[in-house]
Amino acid sequence: MSRLLSVALTVVAALVCGALAVLSSPWWWVPTGALLPPVLLGVGDLVQRRHSVLRNYPLLGHLRYLLEYIRPEMQQYFIERNYDGRPFDRDVRSIVYQRAKGTEAEEAFGTERDVYVAGYEFLVPSMAPKPVPREIPVVRIGGPDCTRPYDMALLNVSAMSFGSLSANAVLALNRGAAQGGFAHDTGEGGLSEHHLRHGGDLIWEIGTGYFGCRTPEGGFDARQFAEKAAYDQVACVSLKLSQGAKPGIGGVLPGGKVNAEIARVRGVPEGRTVVSPPYHQVFHTPRELVRFLARMRELAGGKPTGFKLCVGSRREFLAVCKAMREENVTPDFLVVDGAEGGTGAAPLEFADNLGTPLTEGLITVHNALVGTGLRDRIRIGASGKVATGADLVKRLLQGADYTNAARAMMFALGCIQAQRCHTNTCPVGVTTQDPLRTRALDVADKSARVRRYQEATVRSALQIMAAMGVRSPAELAPHQLRRRLDPRTVLSYGELYTWLEPGQLLTAPPSAWRRDWETADPDRFGG
Repeated sequence: MSRLLSVALTVVAALVCGALAVLSSPWWWVPTGALLPPVLLGVGDLVQRRHSVLRNYPLLGHLRYLLEYIRPEMQQYFIERNYDGRPFDRDVRSIVYQRAKGTEAEEAFGTERDVYVAGYEFLVPSMAPKPVPREIPVVRIGGPDCTRPYDMALLNVSAMSFGSLSANAVLALNRGAAQGGFAHDTGEGGLSEHHLRHGGDLIWEIGTGYFGCRTPEGGFDARQFAEKAAYDQVACVSLKLSQGAKPGIGGVLPGGKVNAEIARVRGVPEGRTVVSPPYHQVFHTPRELVRFLARMRELAGGKPTGFKLCVGSRREFLAVCKAMREENVTPDFLVVDGAEGGTGAAPLEFADNLGTPLTEGLITVHNALVGTGLRDRIRIGASGKVATGADLVKRLLQGADYTNAARAMMFALGCIQAQRCHTNTCPVGVTTQDPLRTRALDVADKSARVRRYQEATVRSALQIMAAMGVRSPAELAPHQLRRRLDPRTVLSYGELYTWLEPGQLLTAPPSAWRRDWETADPDRFGG
């Protein structure tokens, strides 16, 4: 309530001055007149719907925009503030904001990047570009055991739970997904009314806490899962093994965020901090994992079923591939989450030191599936700082079929990186359960921003592919992405990494893969 104090005091002062002008001296009309504009401005801030900062901080919020106007570089200061402490390219954030608002413009004077620094990457244009396709491609998700396949967009909303996000944020994301024809991953926090209201396609994610399909003891409840997986809005179901920001530990939702509604959705006590276990109870070996995925698909009525992981040991993933082959059961999709991904709170040492970055993780999973002859049955999604059309094209080149974005979708919602996600005091209503703060996020306005951002980014990806001489994502190849190793050495991804041939691990595994393949055990993780 203190956030509204500036408007309240201004209104009171104007009323007092007006009363004194009537009862005492007409000179009091001077301060009354001076106070009238800020009163009108403050009231206007409270009722307008475009700027969440101004709705939550009337009058005071204008200081932010004033600084940007007086010193344009201050805009980059606000944009560059990153709530997890790790760098996120300022140009990327600017692109997301502009696309969400529908104000993207060309930039003058070319790139500001040092193209000769080690690590610089670039896509290879063609001397014979192709026309940009009018029809937006989609990816058919559904292997041989799937009876209800789903057409996935090239860019979708990545996993973010209700509880971590506000109700209005979830509503805006889902409404934007419904309007734009892309999918919305629920995160592991369960299915809420806010996910279902607008009818956007959902990927229902089940984590180690089994929220939304949880027994009183915290186990998996098959009956609840089957009932909710049958909802028309649920297009796919996904089992979360790990996430990039904090692989190996469960999520944490502070007790201050666990209101009555969230407690009901998750099946947990109200007001108590919710800590997800670090591991699943329903399986303990690769073979048991594969069998449980088959059970999930059966309970879901044949809808596409998959799992998400941040890649760790290549041997462990190969053990899962062996289990798939021996059980003749495959998921319909896998989502590879890079160690650089994750919007939620995570221990700094985990965020900085555990997990495989998306590039290496994605190439590992793609090659493992190709080498075991399973790639044509499984689609791969990629998540982890995917924000631009160039990001999307790079991930497709590296082995993905489609991508998911979380952080960029939060930017589209109006996130200003205030670093208060865990405190329940988000100034723009994205990551808070405070109803007064949440009201600042206007669902209609922000859902349109989410849709515009996704649409413009996919269109940018298609334009880039056309410039590369490519008609569809299927024509992309690793040699079309190159990386500078030093000022004089540039190699393509086709040269930097080993790319396996279909079934190669089954017949003649290369030396770099042989030991991991031979020691991978479908009945044991680790080792």
